[in-house]
Amino acid sequence: MTGPQQGVLAVLASCTVWGLSPLYYKALSDVAPLEVLSHRTLWSLFIFGGVLLVQGQGRALITLLRGPQAGRMALGALMISANWYTYINAIQTGHGVQASLGYYIFPLVAVVIGALAFGERLSRGQTVAVGLAGLAVAVLTIGLGVAPWVALVLALTFGVYGMVKKQLNAAPVVSVTAEVLILAPLAVAWLAHLPGGGQFSQSLKTGLLLAFSGVITAVPLMLFSYASRRVSMATFGLAQYLNPTLQFLCATLVFAEPFSRWHLAAFTLIWAALALYSFEALRQDRARKTASRAGTSATTLT
Repeated sequence: MTGPQQGVLAVLASCTVWGLSPLYYKALSDVAPLEVLSHRTLWSLFIFGGVLLVQGQGRALITLLRGPQAGRMALGALMISANWYTYINAIQTGHGVQASLGYYIFPLVAVVIGALAFGERLSRGQTVAVGLAGLAVAVLTIGLGVAPWVALVLALTFGVYGMVKKQLNAAPVVSVTAEVLILAPLAVAWLAHLPGGGQFSQSLKTGLLLAFSGVITAVPLMLFSYASRRVSMATFGLAQYLNPTLQFLCATLVFAEPFSRWHLAAFTLIWAALALYSFEALRQDRARKTASRAGTSATTLT
């Protein structure tokens, strides 16, 4: 199996784990979201720390935390923890449809952040796609009488998190380990204040599920990092839609969450926006490859 093929399998595996994660968090509905988040942070740190020790990158972690990028790391940690908490709470409180909408919206939010923060130019197709996403949010707000805050918070926090990661000069596993290490004292403090240390020791099943939060966090992230170096950006971007699609199916088919005509109208607009966005991504990727081949040919001739 070639490297690109392994990359495709890795990104599909990571997105499948994320997409089916609502089943896991729903099984922990009796555990408060902050307690689940605290365990997710600490068990992730345990796994990432072990990986760094095996790779011999402990010094790189210390350098990152002590260097000029520490402030950005703290902002990244804040954004990803807010994203995790919002997602866990959404699944546990029956807002899985909104959660999936948030991750559908995210690529379009990322385009806007790229334009505002990095001066990236939006193509005509991307501009129309972003407009359709805005219209979808407006439709849902008018139809339900309240803005889809869960979706907006998830998309914005993950978008800002991506912006921070883009500005960091650090290996993916090192930066993620630094983030959970920054959050670890807060997680320990929260668990320590809970009566009896929380629900971890209340039953074997709950304890094992909470410990498994480290696996469900660390493994897909490492697969995602592995894939990002082996597949094209177009393939990488299209695979991302597997995650919210599986989340959406879990919410509607497994959890039987309500899906009104307003939801249908909004999701139809989002799917149309993503189809247009994907077409633009494929077109731009093809144009880059053509330009690259032309440049290589010109260099060879000279």
